[in-house]
Amino acid sequence: MSQDKIDQSVTRIFKAVFPDSTNHYDTLFGGTAMALMDEVAFITATRYSRQKMVTVSSDRIDFTKPIPAGTIIELVGIVSFVGNTSLKVRVEVFIEQMYSTVREKAIAGEFTFVAIDNDKRPVKIG
Repeated sequence: MSQDKIDQSVTRIFKAVFPDSTNHYDTLFGGTAMALMDEVAFITATRYSRQKMVTVSSDRIDFTKPIPAGTIIELVGIVSFVGNTSLKVRVEVFIEQMYSTVREKAIAGEFTFVAIDNDKRPVKIG
């Protein structure tokens, strides 16, 4: 596992939380959060490996703070483990208030990816 490759593949995406992505409590819908996390994890895995990658599992995802409408979220993906054909990406989601410097972690989880060839068979991560 190359620390330089890990550092270069860290992925950060920012999103505004609008009412169309919230639930009846006016907080970010959990399924939407998980989809965004998987997307960030996929981009991170691909940037690290530069190979075709597919999600094979998501480990425990902890929702520790609700994410209200009208806030900004930052999703940060970082490679946490590299095996022979698979790797893990930890994704953390932070809430930022739009009009102050308050920032806090709201969600964290880990996703496992496998590198595949054109026939969708696992291949060594190069």
